[in-house]
Amino acid sequence: MAAGGPAAMNDGDDKGGLRAALGGLTTRGRSFLAAGIAAAVCAYVLGQGDLLRVGMLLAVLPLVCVAVLFRTRYRVAGTRRLSPSRVPAGTEARVHLRMENVSRLPTGLLMLQDRVPYVLGPRPRFVLDRVEAGGAREVSYRVRSDLRGRYPLGPLQLRLSDPFGMCELTRSFSAYDTLVVIPRTEPLPPMRLAGEASGYGEGRQRSLALAGEDDVIPRGYRHGDDLRRVHWRSTARYGELMVRREEQPQRARCTVLLDTRRIAYLGIGPDSAFEWAVSGAASALVHMLERGFAVRLLTDDGSSVPGHGEGGFAGSTQESADSAGLMMDTLAVVDHSDGDGLSRAYDVLRGGNEGLLVAFFGDLDEEQAAVAARMRQRSGGAVAFVLDSEAWAHGDPQEAAREASQERLRLLRESGWTVVPVEPGAKLAELWQLAGQQSSVTQSALSNGATGGTTGFTGGWS
Repeated sequence: MAAGGPAAMNDGDDKGGLRAALGGLTTRGRSFLAAGIAAAVCAYVLGQGDLLRVGMLLAVLPLVCVAVLFRTRYRVAGTRRLSPSRVPAGTEARVHLRMENVSRLPTGLLMLQDRVPYVLGPRPRFVLDRVEAGGAREVSYRVRSDLRGRYPLGPLQLRLSDPFGMCELTRSFSAYDTLVVIPRTEPLPPMRLAGEASGYGEGRQRSLALAGEDDVIPRGYRHGDDLRRVHWRSTARYGELMVRREEQPQRARCTVLLDTRRIAYLGIGPDSAFEWAVSGAASALVHMLERGFAVRLLTDDGSSVPGHGEGGFAGSTQESADSAGLMMDTLAVVDHSDGDGLSRAYDVLRGGNEGLLVAFFGDLDEEQAAVAARMRQRSGGAVAFVLDSEAWAHGDPQEAAREASQERLRLLRESGWTVVPVEPGAKLAELWQLAGQQSSVTQSALSNGATGGTTGFTGGWS
């Protein structure tokens, strides 16, 4: 990633540039200039010719350094490379800078500085010794942030100094790069969905392209097709060999719902309830994509990411890595919404059976708990991780608040959700395993009771 192309280290025809060069006098240069002027005035008053020559030397030296430095025609190209450009929160990334002298003259002493946000650490500064014509120098530094987000790096600045340290000129490149700090993720244990046909791979279902002899959707014969799949009735109708379509693989779907309502969370910072929910959603997305599911990220305001493919699910039309990257970039900058309800998310889910639903909820009042309960009717299976933000922010909540929270959880369980309350500092992998065990017990109870219902799972998450 380029930090900038060739940059001239001077602007000889610009009078404003000359004034800026004079403004680049260092403390030493200003001191020499002031001392020279003072010596010249004293020599004139006292009539001392030798003192006048000393004063002229002191005054002219910094001015000559300014002129020489200003007229120096260095052309330097700079590039920046991030390794990697997307990192989890709390993980270091390395920034590689390469400076190349593309002029025919060697450079003098160069001071290199890259501009970075304060959350990534102090500004890196480097001193580059003389760079020969056509030569290059490479330096690197590390950046790290505990807060997710998108952080600009640059522009790169170069300071050119004369050998006497009388003057310094600064030149900046115009380009910058962006470091994406994504939420932390945890490896999660695998899970098995109800109705998953063994032998077809995890997270996949099979649906026949034909439901009966009259519902066949044939296609033309292709070289290599099995002759046992020839559909003779269609062949007679179209006058050419037609074959039955093979069974069509269909990826199981999973929607990860993230509640971002501002009123649902208390506290801020990397250890807050909201940041745990964002990290949990990221872990669930990565896990389900790795298991072969078509996945989408849905927020309480109805926004769906990535929004490509049928129903907005990723994985069937995109590579899983690209899909994960797009959703991670979204989670890197997701913030609280100003909405007060989950109705928009419910409107997205009400279109039909959307497969598995994994939700990360903040505080739910009675009305929003009812909306969440209706979401369960639109999914094949539903798991809710519910955070009590007051417990996260202030410790143990009051008795009345605890009872109200338990009532909301009971309502979700009665509607068919597998509900897992999230305590402060809990590990998602352990809660994921617990949710699988709960769904397994529920499924066994339903099977023994011959109720005919389903919770969307046939077994625990191993």
